[in-house]
Parts: sequence; structure tokens; C-alpha cells
Amino acid sequence: MIKGYEHTVAERFMRYVTIDTQSDPESGKHPSTEKQKQLSNLLAEELKALGLKDVYADKYAYMYATIPSNADKKVPVVCFCSHIDTAPDCSGTNVKPILHKDYDGKDIVLPDDTTQVISKKDYPYLKEHKGHDIITASGLTLLGADDKSGVAIIMDMANYLVTHPEIKHGEIKILFTPDEEVGQGTAMLDLKKVGADYAYTLDGGEAGTLEDETFSADAVRITIHGVIAHPGYARNKLVNAIKIAGAIIDALPKDEWSPETTSKRKGFVHPVAINGIAEKATIDFIVRDFDTLALKNYEERLQSIAEKVLKKYSKKATMEFKITEQYRNMKEVLDHYPKVVAYAKQAYKRAGLKIENEPIRGGTDGSRLSFMGLPCPNLFTGMQAIHSKHEWVGVKDMEKAVEVLVNLVQVWEENK
Repeated sequence: MIKGYEHTVAERFMRYVTIDTQSDPESGKHPSTEKQKQLSNLLAEELKALGLKDVYADKYAYMYATIPSNADKKVPVVCFCSHIDTAPDCSGTNVKPILHKDYDGKDIVLPDDTTQVISKKDYPYLKEHKGHDIITASGLTLLGADDKSGVAIIMDMANYLVTHPEIKHGEIKILFTPDEEVGQGTAMLDLKKVGADYAYTLDGGEAGTLEDETFSADAVRITIHGVIAHPGYARNKLVNAIKIAGAIIDALPKDEWSPETTSKRKGFVHPVAINGIAEKATIDFIVRDFDTLALKNYEERLQSIAEKVLKKYSKKATMEFKITEQYRNMKEVLDHYPKVVAYAKQAYKRAGLKIENEPIRGGTDGSRLSFMGLPCPNLFTGMQAIHSKHEWVGVKDMEKAVEVLVNLVQVWEENK
């Protein structure tokens, strides 16, 4: 169906990743980094040039746009969404994308740091791309396929639909969000501006993956208040909060309950940061499970571990235990709207894809959008080895995702 079309997705992707949009979890601002606005504004200008309607990049770096309906009947309004920021885990400054044409199937040594090797052993999905083009970074940074591959796919879909008006579809909304990587992707979102009935995020991995279930997620912060004293005269006075924090970490289970010891449907409790001085220290955790009710059990167990350490360590020190809800399992919402996933499956099949319906051991903007009233499963982009210098994406996967979106808007139009 999409044969004969000269895709723009790879060219767009390689331009977008050169723009540094790394978000900052410590910022406290919206967007968390001003530099995200550069890409948001660029995307708005490109969509205006394509002739889309209601194109608007706001002060929070959200970008909204509309492809008007060309159907002769009322069709539900569908939104496609990707995030523009990249993860704080690895540098996103001066990204140099490399197009490996007709990939030869060998391990890839990245030129700017030859110790960085993308190997077939570590990434067996590479074998699916032998003879096809893939894109990597140069070895010093992440690539930004998470989620600029999704951005480029949506942009190429818009280009296709504008240049192929014979494709019947309802009204389509495009949404690009900032700060997804720091858990703030919907913090300042205006759902009225989105104006959609249903949505899909483009933020998944291998071609054919379709995700309608995520972790439920909380954050926990343990704050330890020690007792400070001059170290020269600290005997029987000083209670070091840093040492208590270390003892709490050491008391965590060693062979269970952590990301490095769990897989599939097993949840975990994961310390992600320790900060402080002798007087006061904090430990930040993320708590994850597919069963929302299980989070409470995890948190009670964590609190019990911390309290036992504190009691054993010192009667003078005190502790605060704060829980913050982050997102919930989108399946709790999507099960009430089965056609959203069913129509996506139809689009995958039309594109000749084998569907892999796996739960996400993480979250997407779709988790929050679903609970905000916009049911939103997650579609593939092809991105691999995300948040690392080994990140790569196959061009054929991105092009196939464009085809899926074109199929999907037609499925919605046909089924109304």
C-alpha cells in the first residue's frame, strides 16, 4: 500500500536527534530544560509548512496540530503522541547520527569511542536488519531514538497523508510532549487542546510489539535526620545520616525484589539516588509492579526494613517516609475500550506484522493519558538499547511504523 512513496522518516530522524533535548529531573520547571523548545518549535514550523491546522507550540514545549478529516462521515478523533526529550542517563549533547547503509551483519564499532561496540551477541535483533539501513550514534552520546524515532514516524505519516488525499481518515491530532523521561510528560498538558477521543503513543521497541499494559509506579523518598557534631568531639554524639542510608541500602534483599533479579511480570523496588551530608540524607526509590495493589505491600516492606535499621543504628536519628504516585497500569483503563487495541491489531496485520503483545516493564505518557480520560496504548518505533551509547534503530522498522499508522487511521474510518 505504501510502495512507491519516498519516506522522509530517516532524514527527519537524523535531523531531530542533533538537537539536544535532554530533560532534567532536578529542574522543577516546565519544561525542565528550555532547549526542548527548539525542537518543539521546529516541528511546529514543519507541520505548518505541510498545511496542517491548529499548529501550536506552547510555552511548556507541548506541540499540538490537526490533520483535518476528509471522511464523509463522523469518525472518532485519534491522536498520535511521542515525546521530544531524551533521557538524563546518558549525554544528549552533540549527537552525531551515523547511517549504516546496507548493514553487513557484523558487530558495529562506534568511531568516536572504539570501546563502544554494538554486538550481535548483546543485541540479537540486529540480525533482522542485515542488508537494511540502521542508524547509530558515534559512541560519545545516546542516539535519541527514544523517542525521536516516534516523532519522525508521526511526522512522516503526516507528510504521507497530506500528499495522498485519497486515503480516507477522520480528524487526526498530533501531540509532542516534553519531559516524559523525568515523569512530567503530561504535567502541563491541555487535554482540551488535544481534543481527541482516543490516542496512541509511538514509544515502543521491536517491529510488531503492541503494548497495552505498563507497570504501576510510585516513588518513595526516605529522609534520614542524623545528629550533627564536630568530628573532633563527636564521640557518643554524632549520628551520621549517610551511614544510616548506606545501612538501609545494604539491608535490601540481595537475590529478589530488584531490577537486576526480576523479569517478566515480577515487580521491584529500586534505589535510584542517594544524596546528603552527615546531618541529613535522602534515598530515592522507584517502586514498580503490574498489580497496583502490590505497591502498598512493597512500600510497607521497605518502610519496615528502614525502620529496623534506624532502630538498630541509633535512637537519636529520625526518619521520614514519603510516597508519591507516578503512574498506573494503563490496562486498567484500556480493558474498558477494547476497540482501541483491536483496531491497532488490524493495522499491524494489514502491514504484514506478527503481533507481539507484551507488557511494558516501565511506563509511557500513555499510562497517564489513559487515566486522564484518553485511552492510549503504545505502538512500536524500532528503537533499541535506549538510554545508552549503544542505542540504534532500523530504518525499515520506522518506515513500517509509518505504514501501520496509515493503516490505522483507515481502520478507524472504515469501522465507524
